[in-house]
Amino acid sequence: MPNTILVSRDGAVGVVQLNRPQVLNALNEEVLTELGDAMRALDEDDSCRCIVLTGNDKAFAAGADIKETFVGATPVSMLAQDLTSKWEVIRKTKKPIIAAVSGFALGGGCELAMICDIIVASETAKFGQPEINLGLLPGYAGSQRLPRLVGRGRALELLLTGAQITAEEAWRIGLVNRVVPAAQLAAEARTLARTLASKPAVAVRYILDAVASGLDMSFADAQDYEATLFGLVATTEDMREGTTAFIEKRKPTFQGR
Repeated sequence: MPNTILVSRDGAVGVVQLNRPQVLNALNEEVLTELGDAMRALDEDDSCRCIVLTGNDKAFAAGADIKETFVGATPVSMLAQDLTSKWEVIRKTKKPIIAAVSGFALGGGCELAMICDIIVASETAKFGQPEINLGLLPGYAGSQRLPRLVGRGRALELLLTGAQITAEEAWRIGLVNRVVPAAQLAAEARTLARTLASKPAVAVRYILDAVASGLDMSFADAQDYEATLFGLVATTEDMREGTTAFIEKRKPTFQGR
């Protein structure tokens, strides 16, 4: 039974909540293990079509647990934790993940939000990569994802200064998709999740794949890859249902096949 996270369901939406409020949801090996297990279980559950990842009002996740992760650490002990593979489970989830962020999303917390496909933030959210202030650099691809989301110059300013930015600033530079009042965050994230959950599952999966894989390819290769995925999706029952419903001017009923 998970201790550091809480998992619940809202119909076709899985909700995963970080649950270490006493340390502002700081990330440690136990959290990442349980989080990976929960994501894997929801990913393998065909009745779950979308996942919301959230924290609490004060923090989505305030970063790595400094005492547990770094104090007394050696290269050997850090490698033994194999934290990268735990993050890979989240990154490779085939269903859309919406980060619902309130309060602090710093360091590893910001990186965790960036792994997600869409970020909905409350007005109280604070984002940043403050590792520089500890004599470190991001360890969970923050230096790679941030420039891809906000551009090289803005990313370098945040990485090199360790500055925290507001939700509005994060929205302005393209780090988050939406900013809503804190009281509306959960409802906004779940409404968006239900919308995504209603879409044809196979097409959703391959759109996620096309975008994620294509960003690491040349445009020509990415275009060819998209065409391959298009050909696969064009053979699905959901495609036939969607096109038939369009012609018949009715709402489609997708089965995820």
